Amino acid sequence: MNLKEFIEKYSDLIEENLTLIFNNGYELPVIEDAMKYSLLGGGKRLRPLLAIMTCQMFDGSIEEVMPYACSIEMIHTYSLIHDDLPAMDNDDYRRGKLSNHKVYGEGFAILAGDALLNTAYEILLNNILNKPTEERIKAAYIISKAAGLEGMLGGQAMDLYYENRNIEIERLDQMHRRKTGALIKASLEVGAILSKAEEDDIRRISIFGENLGKAYQISDDILDVIGSQEKMGKTIGKDAKSNKSTYVKHFGINQSKKIMIDTVNDAKKAVEKYGSKANLLIELADFVAYRDK
Repeated sequence: MNLKEFIEKYSDLIEENLTLIFNNGYELPVIEDAMKYSLLGGGKRLRPLLAIMTCQMFDGSIEEVMPYACSIEMIHTYSLIHDDLPAMDNDDYRRGKLSNHKVYGEGFAILAGDALLNTAYEILLNNILNKPTEERIKAAYIISKAAGLEGMLGGQAMDLYYENRNIEIERLDQMHRRKTGALIKASLEVGAILSKAEEDDIRRISIFGENLGKAYQISDDILDVIGSQEKMGKTIGKDAKSNKSTYVKHFGINQSKKIMIDTVNDAKKAVEKYGSKANLLIELADFVAYRDK
C-alpha cells in the first residue's frame, strides 16, 4: 500500500468514526452543527493518520488506536477554530471554506472549540475506564501534554506574544516545537505505545516526529508566501500582514527550503533501520517537503 492508498483508506475510516461521536443526539441549539462544520468532511487528517501509520508499522490494532486518533483530530480542530477567531489570527477561511466564526458567530465558535476539546478527553477517559491498561493511560497523558502549556497551547501563546516583536531563532524553534510539532510527535508516539513498541522504537519514532513537525511548520511558513489559497484552503500572506515570527522572516525562502529539506532527511534517518516497514513514514516526510508541487 502506497501513501495515496493509505490516506484514501484510512481517511474514510477516520471520518466514519468521527461521525459516530454525534450519535448521542445532545439536542442543543447550533453547537453540534458548528462542531460538525469544522470537524467533518475536510482537512488532511495528518495527525490521526500518523497514529494509525505507526500502529500498523509495529503490528498493533487499528481498533485500539482509533479512539486516540479521533481524539487527536478533535483537539487539532478545536485549535483551528480558536486560531481563526478575530482575537487570534482573524482568518476568514479554513480548509477551503469560511471559518467557523464567520458561519456561526464568535460565541458558538468558541463553544464549538471548547466542546471538541472536552469531548476528546471524554473519549480518552472512557476508553481507559473500559480497559485501564498502562499503554492507554500513557497514550492519553501524552496527548494531554502535547495539547497543553508544554505543547500546542503554549506554542500558540508564544506565537501571539511574539507578533510585532523580535525573536531569537532558539525561541522560534521552541515555539514551533510546541505549536505544531508537539501534537504531530504525540500522534506518532501514541501509535507506537498502543502497539507495545519497545522503548528504543518509541525513541526513534519521537525523533522522527520532532523533525517532521519542524519541517511541516517551515513548509507552512514557505507556503504562506508562495502558496495559493486554493491549495492551502486558507488565506495566504497572513504571516507578513500580522508581522509573525517565521523561518522565512529569519532566513528567506531559499535558506528556509534548505533547512526544511535537511530536517526531513534527519527525520528519515531516525527510522531507516526499519527498512520497508517505514516506507509510509518516508513517503509522508517527502510529501511534507514537497507538498507545494
